[in-house]
Amino acid sequence: MAAFTGVLLLFVFLIIGLPVALALLMSGAVGLYMIGGMQLLVGIIGTTPTASIQSYEFVTVPMFILMANFVIASRVSDDMFEVTKIWMGRTPGGLAHATALTGAAFAAISGSSTAAAATLSATSIPGMLKQGYSRKLATGVAAISGTLAMLIPPSVAMIIYALLANMSVGRLLIAGVIPGIVVSLTIMATIAFLVWRHPEHAPPGQSYTLWEKIVVTKSSWTFIALFIVVTGVIYSGIATPTEASAFGAVGALCLALLRRTSASELWRAFVLTAQASCMIGFIILSALVFGYFLTLSQVTQGIINAFVGSGIPPFAVILLLLFIYLILGCFMDIVAMLILTVPVVHPLILQLGYDPVWFAVITIVMGEIGMVTPPLGMNVFVISKYTGIPTADVFRGSVPHVIAHLIAIGIFLLFPQLTLWLPNTMH
Repeated sequence: MAAFTGVLLLFVFLIIGLPVALALLMSGAVGLYMIGGMQLLVGIIGTTPTASIQSYEFVTVPMFILMANFVIASRVSDDMFEVTKIWMGRTPGGLAHATALTGAAFAAISGSSTAAAATLSATSIPGMLKQGYSRKLATGVAAISGTLAMLIPPSVAMIIYALLANMSVGRLLIAGVIPGIVVSLTIMATIAFLVWRHPEHAPPGQSYTLWEKIVVTKSSWTFIALFIVVTGVIYSGIATPTEASAFGAVGALCLALLRRTSASELWRAFVLTAQASCMIGFIILSALVFGYFLTLSQVTQGIINAFVGSGIPPFAVILLLLFIYLILGCFMDIVAMLILTVPVVHPLILQLGYDPVWFAVITIVMGEIGMVTPPLGMNVFVISKYTGIPTADVFRGSVPHVIAHLIAIGIFLLFPQLTLWLPNTMH
């Protein structure tokens, strides 16, 4: 009875629009009270706040968020777009390809998807529209390219998944590198196909000499340095993800100071980081309370036993889970989706005998799709807000990329080593 009541309350709270953190905390508290009374509830509520943030790895969350905000304040994305634009030159759909590459580069030094989408809105969309690109093509590319920040390290979504599942943060971050490259190439292949079908949607760009391309590449040293500082030291084992996140935040601060970022913008970066970190901390706290309820009520074990004893082939269970993630992604952001599902899905994946790192990466890619699908595609609303273009146009522009992402997920399902090879080579 307690299990049914707790889960039912969670769905009721979510349906009426209560924030995910409060919905988890309140439904979990009610369930715990029904299981063990006030003594159990007070004991768990009293110890969980400290337990939720005392993890050494949790420090990576505020540090990577701070790094992202410093990068945004320094406007290094302008340089990234200029470099990629000149190298793409007169390639059909050159500015769209440049947007995808800028999104990948920005993702490599920032873990925020919505921040990436906002940045691309300011740097790439105006240039594409000015050159005569269709609104659907321009906004769709920017929206999907912004989601790469969820996959390519440093990724806050990856860190949250690792914390919820008690997995290695470093291995999971590095596991996103090759899939991130594959998804970036998928976006560019989709652009090439769309431009081939409708050349009028992407007029030819300006051509540049080899010398101009070499000269402009000099400005990319900051991006390369930050990428090495963060991802390189994690992969090589020189530093832990927590240490790497601190190096990255300091490096991004130095970059902002070199580019003469104003004191007010730096202060704003600190304030935004504090707000986002407190929000994520509160969500994780609430998730732990609800997780204790699931454990004590044996909901998780019951679901696992139901799947394992049903006779459904394990791969069919994986496909069913991905379909559920596809639906959930239409109605929730990635953090809420992970908070609700990982405590149940992670033990199930282990029980089925699949590698949890492999499935975690696929889950994050499914989360990317959710960022651009109606009715609550966060990146679509960010793009619409910053450009004034109707959300319907942005959603329509994202449809081809959603289809391409589903094909990419099929590739990851069939070839797990694309995901697992690099983390397996870590020191």
